[in-house]
Amino acid sequence: MPSMKYKIFIDGKEGTTGLKIFERFEGRADLEIMQIDEDKRKDPVEKARLMNQADYVFLCLPDAAAIESAQLVTNPEIKIIDASTAHRTNPDWAYGFPELDKAFREKIISSKRVAVPGCYASGSIAILYPLVKSGIMGADYPVVIHAVSGYSGAGKKAIAVYEGEDRPQGYDSPRLYALTQAHKHLPEIKKISGLDFEPVFNPYVCDYFAGMTVTVGLHTRMLKKNVTAQEVQEMFAEHYKGAHFVQVAPLMGEGVLPEQFIPADTLAGTNNMQLFVYGNDDRIMVTTRFDNLGKGASGAAVQCMNIMMGIDEAIGLDV
Repeated sequence: MPSMKYKIFIDGKEGTTGLKIFERFEGRADLEIMQIDEDKRKDPVEKARLMNQADYVFLCLPDAAAIESAQLVTNPEIKIIDASTAHRTNPDWAYGFPELDKAFREKIISSKRVAVPGCYASGSIAILYPLVKSGIMGADYPVVIHAVSGYSGAGKKAIAVYEGEDRPQGYDSPRLYALTQAHKHLPEIKKISGLDFEPVFNPYVCDYFAGMTVTVGLHTRMLKKNVTAQEVQEMFAEHYKGAHFVQVAPLMGEGVLPEQFIPADTLAGTNNMQLFVYGNDDRIMVTTRFDNLGKGASGAAVQCMNIMMGIDEAIGLDV
């Protein structure tokens, strides 16, 4: 670790992502966390003063507030890592998924503005980007994404409802939402994956705290290349070869999982992502599993900061 201390300011430390980032910094002697007085949390003058003294600023805010806060940073040396949706399709900002491609990692290293992927977007793009890049899937493929997530990704108000004593009927079961096909993660999924059209997206929020799975099904008759399930697994394994946090399982079969199920919460509390290929040579299924608060949010933000600092990307993230 470097001997100097980096000054860190988290704008939105009270939210779920901000709190998780703060927790991941515990015990790190190389960081100094700058605190703002509680009564000045929304004071732009005080926020600007602290931000422009920091080395790294994390934005854990709603989109409009993130845009406003980013504009408060006038010191050209400050590096901003935004966990909101606001800048994810902005070409001036690096997209914070270093495992996707060497070019993504290099832009994170050289940039002073990084937009961290959304949770559903991380799981979707981890599948779709390699499929399009490899030429297996055409950019015009009619993608359908199914996903389930713990309720922690729904925000503080929803968490309070789920954990309350008198929660409404229906909260005990998976709840399908984003019914108008206008989910905020769709623009980045389309752009970063290299798709011509936004996918059909069916997300469920479920009655457990953290962890998620994202699944894309493939009809091989509609792919650009004639491939088997084994060849698709081998493509993913080669694409993510050497990645610290993304692991590709062998083609699903005996011994890959204790049971023939993929629980969604297995990686909760980690920054890891697993990718599974299964099905048959006519209909191939690909699923990613990870923590929606880890690789899908706070963990990814800390990983990007480590990369920008030029230190081991796993510091503070391996559990």
